[in-house]
Amino acid sequence: MRVLVAEDEEILAELVATGLRRAGFAVDTVYSGDAALAYLGLHDYDVVVLDRDLPRVHGDDVARRLVSSGSRTRILMLTASGTMEERVEGLDLGADDYVSKPFEFPELVSRVRALRRRSARPVPPQLERHGIRLDTVRRAATRDGRDLDLSPKEFTVLQLLLEADGGTVSAEELLERAWDANADPFTGAVRVCMSKLRGKLGEPALIRTVQGVGYAL
Repeated sequence: MRVLVAEDEEILAELVATGLRRAGFAVDTVYSGDAALAYLGLHDYDVVVLDRDLPRVHGDDVARRLVSSGSRTRILMLTASGTMEERVEGLDLGADDYVSKPFEFPELVSRVRALRRRSARPVPPQLERHGIRLDTVRRAATRDGRDLDLSPKEFTVLQLLLEADGGTVSAEELLERAWDANADPFTGAVRVCMSKLRGKLGEPALIRTVQGVGYAL
């Protein structure tokens, strides 16, 4: 659910991040290799979209360190060069996928989603519980056949609750997996999102608060 975009062209980085957020990911952006390493050391990312030509620490070195550390974070490399030699070199460094600039954005989103599925426990395309049906491919949700008009954040939170299969998910875990690094843990963002989600799910209430622990479906 969490993606790090490491790209030194700030406008491109923010465009990619905005598009990925609209696709339902929590996204952080950095513009140099040393910042990428710092963020990767602090947060558990599913995928890093990594430009090869980063300043201060080269993207190749970021990839090498990430692979040598045994991280489960998947690497999608970006480069201005699309030659076969460049692609082979990038994959040999440990990248899981490779995209040349310029690229078609829907393809980039699709590739990030595919890498995310490889980085985590397999999630079935349809999640169902208590009359809720979540289509994780089409990103559509219904309750008892009624369409739920969920925001990307609400969809992600509901997916995390369904994946827990009745178990409790803490507010800290929701914040870590569904929000980016700029989220303030003291703002009550999880509580506000949960309130809106409960309202859209309707009655009878399905999400319960486990006092001092978190939320369960």
